[in-house]
Parts: sequence; C-alpha cells; structure tokens
Amino acid sequence: MTEAMPGVRGQGAAGHIETDVLVIGAGGAGLYAAIEAARSGARALVIDRSLIGRGGATVMAQMTVAAAIGTEQPDDWRDHWRDTLAAGRGLCDARLARLLCEDGVEVIREMDRWKVGWARHADGRIRQAFAPGHDRPRCVYVDFLSTGPAVSRTLRTQAQRQEGVQRMGEMLVTDLVVSDGAVQGVVALDLAHGVPVTIAAGATIIATGGLTRLYRRNSASANMAGDGYALALRAGAALIDMEFVQFFPIGHLAPRMVGMDPIMWDPFRYKLGGRLLNGVREEFVDRYGSTDSGKYVTTRDLATYAITKEVAAGRGSPAGGAWLSFEHVPEAVLRENFGPVIDRLAANGIDLTKTAIEVAPIAHYHMGGIRVDTSMSTGLPGLYAAGEAVGGANGANRLSGNAITEALAFGRVAGREAARFAKGGIAWDAAKAADGVALARAAGPARPGWNPAAGFARLQDIMSDLVGPFRTEAGLAEAASRLSALAAELGEVPPGPPLPHDLARADWFDLRAALLVAETVILSATERRESRGAHQREDYPGLDPAWETNQVLTLDGGALRLAQRAVVKEAA
Repeated sequence: MTEAMPGVRGQGAAGHIETDVLVIGAGGAGLYAAIEAARSGARALVIDRSLIGRGGATVMAQMTVAAAIGTEQPDDWRDHWRDTLAAGRGLCDARLARLLCEDGVEVIREMDRWKVGWARHADGRIRQAFAPGHDRPRCVYVDFLSTGPAVSRTLRTQAQRQEGVQRMGEMLVTDLVVSDGAVQGVVALDLAHGVPVTIAAGATIIATGGLTRLYRRNSASANMAGDGYALALRAGAALIDMEFVQFFPIGHLAPRMVGMDPIMWDPFRYKLGGRLLNGVREEFVDRYGSTDSGKYVTTRDLATYAITKEVAAGRGSPAGGAWLSFEHVPEAVLRENFGPVIDRLAANGIDLTKTAIEVAPIAHYHMGGIRVDTSMSTGLPGLYAAGEAVGGANGANRLSGNAITEALAFGRVAGREAARFAKGGIAWDAAKAADGVALARAAGPARPGWNPAAGFARLQDIMSDLVGPFRTEAGLAEAASRLSALAAELGEVPPGPPLPHDLARADWFDLRAALLVAETVILSATERRESRGAHQREDYPGLDPAWETNQVLTLDGGALRLAQRAVVKEAA
C-alpha cells in the first residue's frame, strides 16, 4: 500500500501513506475540497469506499442548484440568504448561511467555466428555475435528469487535471487518529485486500455526506449512514441539531422506476399542479390545514403529515402511499416542460397521461451535522468538514436547491483552509493509531445466525417506525430501548477473520457508526419538545419560541452529552 505518486508520499512500510490534505468522501464537497487544496499548493488525497466521484448524494441529484447569479431577473446573494434563513425557522447559523449564499455565486460561475453545461436561453443566459421557498427564479440546472451527474463528472475531470490530487477508492475509514487533541490522520480498511491502512495527514476533511441511509426509504446512496458524524464525535468534535432529518413527501414508490431520482416529482408538481389523491382517489390535503387546489402550495412537512395520516387511516394507495396524478395534464404540456424526462419515464413503462404513480415520504437530507466555524474547522486542530457533513447552515429545514451549492461552497473553503493548516507539516504518532489498526484487523469469533447487514435493516426499521417525520415521547423511548438492545448484539470486534472484499466486515463497521449516530438523533429529538421545521412532535405540536436554540452533542467517556447553545444570528 505504500504510494509514491503526485499528492501522496509513501513512508517505507506497506500500509502507511502520508499526504498534506486527506479528504474523506468523493462527492461534490470532497472533490471540490481536493481541487482547492491542490490549487493552494497542498498534496491532496481523496479516499472513498466507493468509486471516486460515483458515490454520495451529488451524483444522484437530478434537479436544481440555488445561486443568486441573477440571469433570469435581478438577484443578490443577500436575497438568497434571507430565504435560507426563513426556511431554517430561526436556527440557521447566519455566518454559515451567508457563506453558502455568497460563495455559492462564485462556485456556480466557476462550474460554468469548467463546462458543466448549465441550461441556457437562446441568447446565452443561464436559465434559472423557480423552486419552493425562493422569492424569484434562482435555481440553475443542466436538465431535470442530469444536474447531479454533470456536476460530478465535471469535478472528476477537474480533479484528474489538477496536479497534486490523488484518488483512492475502496477505502473505508474506521477511526480518526488523535494525539494531544489534534487529528493526525486516519485508520482505514482497504476493502479490496482486507487489510488496515494508516494515513497521516497535515489536515483531514470529512466530506462523507449525511445520515439518511438510517431510514428504510431514502434518496441517498448506500454509503450515507452518518459515518463521518461518528468519526468526528469519537475524535472529540461536536455535532449540532441532529434531530432535523428532512423527509421529502412525494418520493417515488411505485411502479418500479430504474435510473431516476426518487424525488424527481417535485418540479412536475409545482409546475403542472399534480393532484395528490388517496387510495379511493380523493384529494385529501385540505383535511389537514391546507388548500392544495391542484397546485403545489402545500409545505413539505404538511404534505408528509397528510400522506402519513391517510395511510394510517387505511386510505393509502396499494403500495402504501398516495397517488400523484398528472392525468389531467395534456401530453403536449408534459413534453413542453419535461421532454427528455417523459421519454425516460416511457422506458420505465410509465405514461403520465394514462395512469397516476404512487408516492410516499422518503428520508432526503439532514440539516444537522458536524459543528464548524466559517473556515470549516471543527475546533479540533487538523480536522475540517464540508458539504452535508456540516450542520448549522440550514437550521431546521433546508431551502430547496441549497444542497449542491452547500457542497461546492463549503468544499472550496475547507480545501483552502485545510491546505493552509497543513503547511505546518505532518505529525504522526503510530501508538495512537494502534487501537484502530487492531480493531480493523481483529478476528472475532464466528457468530452463526447473526449478520450485521440484518442488524442494519433492523436499525432502519427502528428509525423509520419510531423516529420518522412524526415523533412522540413514547415512540422515541421505545426506539432508544430497541437501539440499546441492538447495540448489545454488535460485539466489540467484527466476527471472523478479515478477508479481501469482506462485505460483512464493512457492514459491521457501518452498523457500529450508525448505532452511535442514530442515538444522537433520538436523544436530540427527545429533548426538543416542540415542532419546528423537519422535526415534528405529535405530543408537542406547534413551534415554541423558547426552543429557538441549537442543540450541541459531544461524547464524554463514551456517553453522549447534550447542551443548548444560542443561535448565531449575525454574520460577520
């Protein structure tokens, strides 16, 4: 595993690597961070458990990216910032939200210079679409199928061209290495060979995305189960507002659809007025405090609530959701607005003029995450975070279109600041990595009849059934109890000897991280006794001004500690 290549320096013994800046995660945030670190003069290594640039959330996104570039009508980042703060229901860190909106303009224009292919008018202006929560058309896109893949492809190309960026796939980070309160690098499991690898770095960036894989139905890739949160927490960093999991109300449910984003129905509905119908083909949203009237006017939380309640009352669609119907929309109108998408749907056997599709709430995004400042520093020397791994910018609810903007803007800052820190040199205390290396190569006793993948599925059931979009004190207590029982089954070491391409061992480390992260969500949700944004307590309906506060989590002697902190309302 010793490497001698641009961006990485080998250190003699196999299994150890050195680099100036280590980036964990190769989605939009991670790749932009690596590019910026290299442009700042650092050697950057990007590692990911998947193929580089083909895992994470960015490559799966198919729709729009918010930035106040003002090509459709006059706009300013301050207006975007105002809408972001409003969506966050009083909990946004104003400094991070400003960075997202202000730097977002610059990164979107840089992506344009890199030939990402933003859709344009005939006169050459970049097109901008309207999205819910914005006061004007502000969202750029490539098309309504390929925005995320185009962004990922562009970043992969730039990373390949950038001298000083090296990439390694099939690397699962199991622990950060901390010495005297500073992060010196990581212990990782080389999945292809089944051996531990240590990586010393002048600075480390966590860009591993969110936690939505903790839920049965989710719109994320299979490697987004909150492992970056667990790494940061165990190393001594703080997490913020972990209770805020955004559920998208009309995620695709049925019929089977291949190669398309499960949340793709959003622009269809708000542009064309798709009708939400229950199992007996009745419009129902107006029963729950909103007037839908065939238009996209219902907020995501209310639509989620209405669908959930109709299903619970036995009025769901056959697959357990609601019908979304565009049967009243002429085919010419569908094609005028979404031509290429209509053809892709036809290839999946879906004709919107003849049949409705089934939709249901789906875990989509996480507003909480690692607590950072505007340099993306976690407060632990040498440790930074970027993208959805960061908490605080979006408050209690993310504004539509902000996800990729956040990934790019925060990735750029993290890469620049990490490169600056790494100029102090690389330190490595091998003794501090010993426990992590021992765990990665540990061979626990075989456990017939138990496997970590099945355990992970049980965790998803617990979170989906009891810690979903609508929560109660009793349900959260039951979730905590069941989670504790599952944690007791995990054991202290992975079962069996390490092997090449050992998926069971990877699943064990996934479950280890996911159990800790799920506990942070449950604890934070239990403590917040109100309903705000994406966090809805049925036993505490309504927003409570006394709860306009962030919740910060740390790990102390193996126990989680929760504290309230004042929201940062002013930006520098």
